[in-house]
Amino acid sequence: MSNLKNATDAIIQQGMLPLYFNPDEIISIEVLRALYRAGIKAVEYTNRGEAAFRNFKALIAIRDQEMPGLLIGIGTIKNLKSAQEYLGAGADFMVSPGFVKEVAEYAAEKSMFYAPGCMTPTEIIAAENAGVKFIKLFPGNMLGPEFLSGIKDIFPDLLFMPTGGVDTTKENIESWFKAGVCAVGMGSKLVSKKLMEQKDYATIEAATKAVLETIKQVKR
Repeated sequence: MSNLKNATDAIIQQGMLPLYFNPDEIISIEVLRALYRAGIKAVEYTNRGEAAFRNFKALIAIRDQEMPGLLIGIGTIKNLKSAQEYLGAGADFMVSPGFVKEVAEYAAEKSMFYAPGCMTPTEIIAAENAGVKFIKLFPGNMLGPEFLSGIKDIFPDLLFMPTGGVDTTKENIESWFKAGVCAVGMGSKLVSKKLMEQKDYATIEAATKAVLETIKQVKR
């Protein structure tokens, strides 16, 4: 099965994509373990700062040892060079804050899942014309579910996932799914800086389980 189908299926099935970054390698690993224990099968590690690449390689190594079935993608990919480096390091999928044509072409060539961040119909059309099937609506809190409701009919073949400011509350999650998303991206509202600073992995695990349960209820 291709990486493209694997990643798409995993994200749709769990209905969310948790994403985080921490400069500390150990904290990064422990957060990954907490998410995996909660039932997560696809996670995005964001490419922020110089520790990101080293940490990412450590996450892949730990995953290979003890987390079967987990896909680890890389976020904040802004150029082809980063995409190539991270794919070489074992990334299962790629996510960008904006649409990067060279990355879309490279991902298509490798049959790899690529979700570009888009904020306007023009950007979504450019991504669709480049062969992209999965759009990250970013920043989600600026656009809101009404934006998706307004444009969804124009893009019947695309899958949408808001990221940025998506809340863990049932009301917020439900409003997005009603608007037609296939999943929600969950960053700092789920894996907060504070919880990471306090090394409170149990709370991260519990909160993730709760969000997965909420999504199940909402999808019913």
